[in-house]
Amino acid sequence: MKPTLKAAAIRLLARREYARAELAERLIARGAVRAEVEQVLDELERNGYLSDARFAQAVVAQKAGRYGKRAIAHELRQKHVEPAAARDALAAIAQTDELAEATALWQRRFGNPPQDEREKARHVRFLLARGYGMAIALKVLRKVGTVVDD
Repeated sequence: MKPTLKAAAIRLLARREYARAELAERLIARGAVRAEVEQVLDELERNGYLSDARFAQAVVAQKAGRYGKRAIAHELRQKHVEPAAARDALAAIAQTDELAEATALWQRRFGNPPQDEREKARHVRFLLARGYGMAIALKVLRKVGTVVDD
């Protein structure tokens, strides 16, 4: 017996938080009709099972300290989180010191200053991939004693 659309949505939500758009796409990919999916998701939101704000807060809590603000904001946009919910969740990390976070992340990953230009480029790429800007990446390398040519 095939589970109802609502049961399938609740089963997915029991595993982890989902953004509304992400959950809708998952259900539609399983063959559900968009209109029915929207009705079920409206009901789940009314009952508190589904929340873009809660999803955004969970993403920010999970990624903070390991990724820069830009990377976290990008992920929220990719998941089509409601802009107001994303803004509120990102406000929690708005006052964090990105240079200190990036330095701590670099320290955990590498620990020692790069020995040559190739290794230096690898360190910069790592920080860029984690959502930190070029200016922050170069400041981190300067801070740890590497001479960086801009």
